[in-house]
Amino acid sequence: MPGTTIEPLDLVGLQIPYHFRCPISLELMRDPVTVTTGQTYDRSSIESWVATGNTTCPVTRVPLADFTFIPNHTLRRLIQDWCVANQAFGVQRIPTPKQPADPTMVRTLLSQASSLSNPFQSRLSALRRLKGLARDSDKNRGVISSHNARELLINVLFTDTGSGLSELNVEALAVLVMFQLSESECESIASDPDRVVFLSHMLFHSSIEVRVNSASLVEIVLSGMRSSELRAQISNVDEIFEGVTDILRNLNSYPRALKTGIRALFALCLLKQTRHKAVQAGAPETLIDRLTDLDKCEAERALATIELLCRIPSGCSAFASHALTVPLLVKTILKISDRATEYAAGALMALCSDSEQCQREAVNAGVLTQLLLLVQSDCTERAKRKAQMLLKLLRDSWPEDSIGNSDDFACSEIVPF
Repeated sequence: MPGTTIEPLDLVGLQIPYHFRCPISLELMRDPVTVTTGQTYDRSSIESWVATGNTTCPVTRVPLADFTFIPNHTLRRLIQDWCVANQAFGVQRIPTPKQPADPTMVRTLLSQASSLSNPFQSRLSALRRLKGLARDSDKNRGVISSHNARELLINVLFTDTGSGLSELNVEALAVLVMFQLSESECESIASDPDRVVFLSHMLFHSSIEVRVNSASLVEIVLSGMRSSELRAQISNVDEIFEGVTDILRNLNSYPRALKTGIRALFALCLLKQTRHKAVQAGAPETLIDRLTDLDKCEAERALATIELLCRIPSGCSAFASHALTVPLLVKTILKISDRATEYAAGALMALCSDSEQCQREAVNAGVLTQLLLLVQSDCTERAKRKAQMLLKLLRDSWPEDSIGNSDDFACSEIVPF
């Protein structure tokens, strides 16, 4: 094919029609929109152009009268028809894009949902429409969030809770957990004992979705505050640990429940003075039982949580009493990620420092080979230091000439996620 500026964009044996290409990206348009000058661009490209401070039409250089982008449905359908006609060349039909939420409609829905004078069903319908919009796209969530939605949703969630959880509370919670809260918004929840108690009760609701969303809100609030005193307002409540642990223990067939439960438990265990509550709730046994069910990111969090709980005597004892703890931690080294390796080595260090039985279990599980490989690997320096400390601790368990000299290092802190 002759060398042209568009050659790299052409499919093998097929050239994309010129008017199907975005003038900015030169790629096939997926969501063509027309600006005030009459030119058409792919939505993502023209939005990026405007977001970087440009105020003119990229093709005509004429100033844009406003930044309204009108969907070009006719062109989009022509592009879709062309995709279907050329499936033999490996072209996939572009999906019909969902249109972004209209700010005026969002304001109306938020007003309907938050007004106590509105009929119950009207408020409920507004919340459900907001939930649908928020689920559709990041852009929609940005539009919703820009209209003071988070504060309004918090008020709806924690209003009229004396008679139990209503459908309004449930829907407000479902929308709220799709957003990151500001620190002041997190503080407004954590500083109110009634709100914290209500949040703990939601963790035991009959609906799986409510339970998981409640655990998600626990994690969002804890992660969004710097004040250890306010974080303790939540983690001091026994039912919070029990509810989160129960989600991990009994809802392991639901991927979102596992992911959310691990994130919430990790956030709870960052506060040292309340870690014993996690142990009392059965978190150590549950973490070990669930470890092999987790994907990479959540396995890292689970191992970080294990290491945190191994730093208190009751946690160490609970993990040591589980027959699979040491073998699983040994097996994890160098298998998941550098972070996972570091946390597993740290947990093993704590367990083996506390128990000769754990030392024997680690040796029998092949920890020597794993640690020697770790020291010679490209893993993090923190992980290598923990491995050297563990090798030094266990040196009496194998021939002296199998280990080089190692210095003692202080155990590093958990790296925040």
